[in-house]
Amino acid sequence: MSAAERPWPSARTAWYATILLTLAYTFSFIDRQVLNLLVEPIREDLSLTDTQMSFLQGLAFVGAYVLMSIPIGRLVDSVNRVVVLAGGVFAWSLATIGCGAAGSYVQLVVARMGVGAGESTVTPAAWSLLADYFPRERRALPVSIYLMGPYLGAGLALIVGAEVMAWARDMDTITVPLLGAIAPWQLTFVIVGVPGFLLAAVLLTIREPERRGRIAQPAETAEAVSVPWSVVVQYMLRHWRIYFAFLVGVPFIVVLLYGLQAWVPTFLVRVYGWDIPQAGRYYGIIALVAGSAGVLSGPPVAKWLERHGYDDAPLRIAAVTAALACAAGIVGALQTDPLLALAFIGAASFFVTMPMALVTAALQTVTPNEMRGLVAGIVVVMNNVVGLALGPTVVALFTDQVFRDPLAVGKSLALLFAIVAPIAVFFLASGMRPYRETIRQLDRE
Repeated sequence: MSAAERPWPSARTAWYATILLTLAYTFSFIDRQVLNLLVEPIREDLSLTDTQMSFLQGLAFVGAYVLMSIPIGRLVDSVNRVVVLAGGVFAWSLATIGCGAAGSYVQLVVARMGVGAGESTVTPAAWSLLADYFPRERRALPVSIYLMGPYLGAGLALIVGAEVMAWARDMDTITVPLLGAIAPWQLTFVIVGVPGFLLAAVLLTIREPERRGRIAQPAETAEAVSVPWSVVVQYMLRHWRIYFAFLVGVPFIVVLLYGLQAWVPTFLVRVYGWDIPQAGRYYGIIALVAGSAGVLSGPPVAKWLERHGYDDAPLRIAAVTAALACAAGIVGALQTDPLLALAFIGAASFFVTMPMALVTAALQTVTPNEMRGLVAGIVVVMNNVVGLALGPTVVALFTDQVFRDPLAVGKSLALLFAIVAPIAVFFLASGMRPYRETIRQLDRE
């Protein structure tokens, strides 16, 4: 019996896996993004510039993340995906605690690289698993829920970090076993890192599903089969217009997202005089609610468009929402009232995240099973080389080198949106027609 004839995993099994994969993605962003709340105390303790901090937020993490993503993606296509993911969770949790143990800038850079290396397992493994747990027509909702992880994680990182900083700021000394006396910002890293060890163990309860949707499906086995690099390259070149939109257009949306997440807390502290706990609570709630609402709103809007004949709904929505995010981001970053600024920033966060589940599911649909882990790894590389490397760094460079004023961080955010969003719209729109043609061909097969 071929894979096409065998039943899909039960709904209970598939949704159990979806919940745990979402938790893993959420924890990855808690450990990744908590640094954004701690910019000011780290900068003061270690005597750093905004550009040095942006290196910690971006390139130090991204370098290891990118270096490992494609090899991990290749591994995901050929071995047990659950084991790969659980090992990654354990590794990045240990590295997050290492950030708390760091006593110098160099040590903090090395620990951040460890976080990036461990987190490179999440996207290739989870995307590949979800595509084998749910058929194409039922895939958008679980992918949407899974993709709430970054926004839940970013929001919770700020909220939890704010509470830890508020609790610890009046303490004379903080002593942690094995680490000794540490600062409140170091304690924050330790607290958010420890739960990952338990999560790594729980992830091993997920059952590895049968692999489906291959170029050449073996008749009687569900074992992983890797294809040569040349086959992957040839396939992507044949569909280059589609992959160009996904691998270039979407990362420029990610630039906007990471620019906001990296600098809005500092924007609230510097421009409006808020303390760190207040900034973390307010922006944490906005990031959590607006991001989650955005990613959950995409699928129903796409279904409505598809019912009206728009087979290119994922890329069409991405292009339109990038333009709307541009307007909201510029207006929000230039407000004189902090609550009004947060309202517009919340709108920008909503629009930026709205297409994320759609483009993820769409990419899995047009990519054969044997290539999904590798293609996901390439997506991770592009999203992070372009998104996470540029978002925090460009804002910092504008502040340090263009405006030469730490209080100009809001202007730097506005300039980022004005430059980057139109680039995203152009690349996304260029892929709409070829994507539409490919989907219609798949429907005929």
